[in-house]
Amino acid sequence: MNFSYVHLLNENFSPNSRVWVYQCNRQFSIDEALDIEVLLENFTSNWENHGAPVCGRGYLLFGQFIILIVDEKNNPIGGCSTDSSIRLIKEIQQKFSVNLFDRTSLAFIRKEKIELLPLSQFQYAVNNQFITEETLYFNNTIQTKKELEENWIISVKNSWLNKKTNFKNTSTS
Repeated sequence: MNFSYVHLLNENFSPNSRVWVYQCNRQFSIDEALDIEVLLENFTSNWENHGAPVCGRGYLLFGQFIILIVDEKNNPIGGCSTDSSIRLIKEIQQKFSVNLFDRTSLAFIRKEKIELLPLSQFQYAVNNQFITEETLYFNNTIQTKKELEENWIISVKNSWLNKKTNFKNTSTS
């Protein structure tokens, strides 16, 4: 699988544009992905903040991550417009019977595929060398377009997960 994505992002958006990442508990089918892209396009083209258009864009990346980006240069986003985006995500969640709000599920790239791992099993995966310091991790804690471009897919050693374990004490079996 090709994990390049930066070229897909709107280059006119400010590096400080706000970003929300919603990770799905499974990959969407092609038909579902096409439906979701239409939902995202319809939503972002009509997204408003107190009657003024929001400069936003929605992406479905790798068939498993919904990314919403808002460039607040001309119109800052408010609570009501943020709430409307959450309603959209909940609608997608319900329509396709998926979970998009599980923050305890971690996504890694292993053998050129996205694999999910519950946070509670992270140490076990490290101890058994399923996850190493070099394993690529989807850092869904990012908050800006610049972070999305530079720090979304990073090695575990460069993420907050590195503080949760000691790779030097892992087994070598």
